[in-house]
Amino acid sequence: MSKRVFGVDIGGTTVKMGFFSSEGDLLDKWEIPTRTENNGANILPDIAGSIRKKMDSEGLTENDIVGIGISCPGPVDDKGVVHKCVNLGWGNFNVGDEMRKNIDLPVFAGNDANAAALGEVWKGGGSGRENVVVVTLGTGVGGGIIINGKVLSGSQGSGGEIGHIHINDNEDEKCGCGNYGCLEQYASATGIVRLAGRKLASDSRPSALRDKTLTAKEVFDLAKDGDVLANEIVEEFGEVLGKGLANVAGVVNPELIVIGGGVSKAGQIVIDVVKKNYVKYVFHGSRGSEFALATLGNDAGIYGSAKLVIDGVKRA
Repeated sequence: MSKRVFGVDIGGTTVKMGFFSSEGDLLDKWEIPTRTENNGANILPDIAGSIRKKMDSEGLTENDIVGIGISCPGPVDDKGVVHKCVNLGWGNFNVGDEMRKNIDLPVFAGNDANAAALGEVWKGGGSGRENVVVVTLGTGVGGGIIINGKVLSGSQGSGGEIGHIHINDNEDEKCGCGNYGCLEQYASATGIVRLAGRKLASDSRPSALRDKTLTAKEVFDLAKDGDVLANEIVEEFGEVLGKGLANVAGVVNPELIVIGGGVSKAGQIVIDVVKKNYVKYVFHGSRGSEFALATLGNDAGIYGSAKLVIDGVKRA
């Protein structure tokens, strides 16, 4: 039997847990609640307890486990030091050092969006590629950049924050990060709803959107059905995201751009409208970048966390 790996993806509500072979086959997955009270003091002990329970049920000892990979919703540097996870109540500390107080196994930590990107490149929409940008369009806009097969995390783990590229000098609403005019304010699911609200308020033409509860899904569904205002909102979204990704490509020159997150479920229309604008703005040396939809869905983080372990052990 090959050794086993645990991939852990910590979210603000739940912790996703994956149990893998060392070759990357997902053998089992489950979730536990994220207990954020007391500044998240229970989170790592809860994870350790769940891992021990799984090891006991499988009849495994520490010698059978390669390690634990943990992805966190905040900046994590290459040494595994988390630099403040607001949603968890965490400050600055070394995740591996703290985790090993609860369970005696090697621990490798990273940012959640970076881990999701690593997962997609390992086993998902970017499989087989070495230089990939992954952008996730959900409540916010996350990102991960893989260069020569390795995550570009930066000096304090804040590399790949695509959602906070400045895109609009004239924005008067504040982004969640505290700045104004971030890409996230237009390309996330909530950003698309904001674009739709502004369009409907400023344009009196008829649209089925006026009779709906505004969601990103409704905007894309109606655009596919030919609704003129919905199509114009989608075009505005594509202009912003295409331009933002062109800016990223000017720095990292990816062979592939993978789009994931809830908005990507709209399918090919997302690729088409973003790629059209990307090609318009990008430096010619990156004009040949391919586009693909993510395929791992909510499992990307646990796959990427497991890959953190496998890569970390190889480097050790």
